[in-house]
Amino acid sequence: MILVFGKSGQVAREIARLQPAALCLGRTEADLTDPQACAALIRQHAPRAVINAAAYTAVDRAEEEESLAHLVNGSAPGAMASVCAEIGIPMVQISTEYVFDGSGTAPFSPDHPLAPLNAYGRSKLAGENAVRAAGGCHAILRTSWVFSAHGSNFVKTMLRLGATRDSLNVVADQIGGPTPASAIAHACLRIADGLIASPSGSGTYHFSGAPATSWADFARAIMAAAGLNCRIEDIATAQYPTPARRPLNSRLDCSGLAVFGLEQPDWRDALPTVIHDIKEAP
Repeated sequence: MILVFGKSGQVAREIARLQPAALCLGRTEADLTDPQACAALIRQHAPRAVINAAAYTAVDRAEEEESLAHLVNGSAPGAMASVCAEIGIPMVQISTEYVFDGSGTAPFSPDHPLAPLNAYGRSKLAGENAVRAAGGCHAILRTSWVFSAHGSNFVKTMLRLGATRDSLNVVADQIGGPTPASAIAHACLRIADGLIASPSGSGTYHFSGAPATSWADFARAIMAAAGLNCRIEDIATAQYPTPARRPLNSRLDCSGLAVFGLEQPDWRDALPTVIHDIKEAP
């Protein structure tokens, strides 16, 4: 059995769909503000592997709640990883491109120097460091721009606004890879199985959708796929100030995925299905 921290989030819901036998723990079963309780759950269930798909994800609010973000995104994964190392099972920790500074235009390699721009990025980096420090078999999987029919994400926001507005201003100078949550879930399960079979695959990997695009062009693709006539107007990041700084470059070098037989997903293939599922949701 694979133990998954997370139940209602985008990736956790897709893991549950792909592998119903996985045990997914939500907030009522696993409180990530209590790292030792999370560690105890791993000992209790003695799974084959652990996937941490739970996180503090309120990027802007983290600027005011950095200690809480660090507890959930840093201390909890560290406690999980320590137990996994102790009992000899692999852990897959989902991370983010926000651990980088967003400079340049080249895709970031997994070993590129880390310099997060905001509190959320710092909290996720703390989690990465804690998982590595635990010394067990692990995979840190950095991803970006997650979308699905579940939870809150850019696709759902664009569909909601696009249905009632003639035009929307969308940032055009942030470039990255939209990533279907279903593809991340598949990658997590494949990596977990791979590490069970061969712990030598332990390390840091990148997994994001291709091709790279801007938020504005992603919005145009959403409107086109949904049959909406809402016009997208390009604006600069400076014209859309937020409490947390966002990286301009979110491109990720995903070439290392080949060790697990994985390739970058094409987000354009998944988009129509996600839009259909959103429209069909009760």
